[in-house]
Amino acid sequence: MKQHEIKPAAGSRKDRKRVGRGDGSGDGTYSGRGCKGQKSRSGCKIRPGFEGGQLPIIKRLPRKRGFTSMFRKEYSIVKLGALSMFEADSEVTPEILLDAGILKSLKLPVKILADGDIKHPLTVKADKFSAAAKVKLEAAGGKAVEVSHG
Repeated sequence: MKQHEIKPAAGSRKDRKRVGRGDGSGDGTYSGRGCKGQKSRSGCKIRPGFEGGQLPIIKRLPRKRGFTSMFRKEYSIVKLGALSMFEADSEVTPEILLDAGILKSLKLPVKILADGDIKHPLTVKADKFSAAAKVKLEAAGGKAVEVSHG
């Protein structure tokens, strides 16, 4: 095989559509634009969501507004009360939480929330702690150690 003999795979390259080149081409007369109206004219640019001057659905319905952050971070949530099942002075890591059945998987980072009470000291390693959870852990004589997910 030589460089000048190389060809793209069959069907991978397609010629552009040439409209307005006679009825025999299949795209003559109206060039695939139908008859009359705003969208048949040249220079027609209708922005997304435009409904011909009618109040658009995006403005009519309040539940449709707002936005979702693309930088949102999902966490596996663990309540502080669930940690009371571990023995005093033990170290709790995401792997141990998975074995205990508290976590379903280790794909997401773990966050400890202050829901529930803990009476004995524990060293808990997680990606994030709520401020109240840290206070409750340290009040029980334990430690909250932040480790990065990975």
